[in-house]
Amino acid sequence: MIYLDNAATTPVDPKVLEAMLPYFCEEYGNAESLHTKGQNARMAVDTAREIIAKVLNCQATEIIFTSGGTESNNLAIFGATRANVKKGRHLIVSSIEHSSVREPFNKLEEEGFEITQIKVDKEGFVNPADIATAIRPDTILVSVMYANNEIGTLEPIAEIGKICREKNIIFHTDACQAADSQMLDVKKLQVDMLTLNASKIYGPKGAGALYVKHGIKISPQILGSSHEMGIRAGTHNVPGIVGLGKALELAVIDQDKKSAHLTALRDKFIKGILEKIPNSQLNGPNPFDPKYATTPCPRLPNNTNFTFKGVEGPDLLLQLDNLGIYISTGAACNIPGSKPSNVLTAIGISKESIQSSVRMTLGKTTSEADIDHVLEVLPRLIEKMRTRI
Repeated sequence: MIYLDNAATTPVDPKVLEAMLPYFCEEYGNAESLHTKGQNARMAVDTAREIIAKVLNCQATEIIFTSGGTESNNLAIFGATRANVKKGRHLIVSSIEHSSVREPFNKLEEEGFEITQIKVDKEGFVNPADIATAIRPDTILVSVMYANNEIGTLEPIAEIGKICREKNIIFHTDACQAADSQMLDVKKLQVDMLTLNASKIYGPKGAGALYVKHGIKISPQILGSSHEMGIRAGTHNVPGIVGLGKALELAVIDQDKKSAHLTALRDKFIKGILEKIPNSQLNGPNPFDPKYATTPCPRLPNNTNFTFKGVEGPDLLLQLDNLGIYISTGAACNIPGSKPSNVLTAIGISKESIQSSVRMTLGKTTSEADIDHVLEVLPRLIEKMRTRI
């Protein structure tokens, strides 16, 4: 088995599972209960909050636990917008956001908010100057993802954050894909809200967090109790929270070294595919572009996205699945038969080419032997599929 769909979800790290296990059957108390079992659970939640706060360089009380990235994004967007509606009704978002950001903005537009969607270039980059130009006196929120889940583009978050800070505009970033390999210091990034998801960093599904800077007004979207500083009601998912904390703690250990290893594998993979498969195209920033000769290519170290002309992406996925190689045709949250990828559309890929595109994302279990095997199998398979047509 070769798993190349780590952008969709990652396997739980054994060390994360080990940390979580006691909170299922031994320390099973409700973190709000005052007895010993409850307080043991509360201590575990507080410890996870402290771990995350240390990584983000923020205060523990600025971390809100949620059920995952989707809820965190919804809470950030709906919560901040509705709490600050008296200041204005204008919002700014990039054209390549995940659906859990895009759909809340669409809903707010239906409710009468005015949305400015910032276009990206052919590599998927947002130009900070476009953000500055789009800001108006009634702008209350800007949301731009840190790293794109489909093409791996790393956005200039700190530059955008500086602009928003100078204009006193709330700035949110979805950092779900970036958390395993990128710096998360919220002060250096100059963000007011930041989304995390455990399942993208070798933690459990169903656990996430939202950083909300002190002073930022945000309305709760789930009501029923005073959990999470009154912002998010509901009994704490103690095992999931513990898993998120442990996963993020592990993510930052030797992060540069791990990223360099993945980058080397990614580049070998990209080079091999472009050399061995005619009429193939890399989507997103190309590390072999001469402009990145002296500076790191601003692309996630584990991300590749290709268009193979004359091949249907879903068909290729199934053919590889039969061989024990697991990839995706794009964001896992997209419904089969839905509209073409908004990300690939935004960078100028035609509808026909989008149908021929697949995403292959590496992980910490990916080996050089895995890459060699796929580079041996994939060219022959694509040639066969093209001949069949």
